[in-house]
Amino acid sequence: MRLDSIVFALSGILFGIIVGWVLGSQQAKSTVPTAPPPAQTASAGSAAAGGSQPVALDQERVKALMAVAQQNPDDAQPRVQLANMYFDAEQYPQAITWYEQAMGLQKDDPNVSTDLGVAYYYTNQPDRAIAQFDHSLSLDPKHTKTLLNMGIVRAFGKQDLAGAQQAWEQVVAISPNSPEGQAARKGLDGLQSAHSQPGTSGGK
Repeated sequence: MRLDSIVFALSGILFGIIVGWVLGSQQAKSTVPTAPPPAQTASAGSAAAGGSQPVALDQERVKALMAVAQQNPDDAQPRVQLANMYFDAEQYPQAITWYEQAMGLQKDDPNVSTDLGVAYYYTNQPDRAIAQFDHSLSLDPKHTKTLLNMGIVRAFGKQDLAGAQQAWEQVVAISPNSPEGQAARKGLDGLQSAHSQPGTSGGK
């Protein structure tokens, strides 16, 4: 998944940029994040992308992986790789297609499930994103990347600040010193700042 920076903004208040965090949990990527997208990082308008450019799609690699996927209809991995490539290229509908195929073959992977939820969010489907995150959490209730994304989608996709707070508090409780915990703490600090502003509501 691409490395972007999340901009928390709500009711005209800039929450701040979360640097060094990757939304989603693509195992195929091992590079260190420098900065992630909005809500999906948030495409829904409450958050803004960090300005990084999409990765160019390697068509030869795509063709090769598609051939492998066709030859191995029960293998989720080439489908996950294709989904990751399309996600990095910001071609989210195509990424969703391949993530969904991978999930059909490998339903118990919270990382792929969460990446699918993030892609749903990027295509303005916050309810489907939340449902997918719920599935991820049914597999691993302490999956901090899922919980972090859940908070982002609830805050920016659903304007559910109480739900966002609950998700981020879980991240901090589970892994306070991890990148996820630090990002969640920044989100909580932003919510606290919003609550302290005159005329700002903490509910939906």
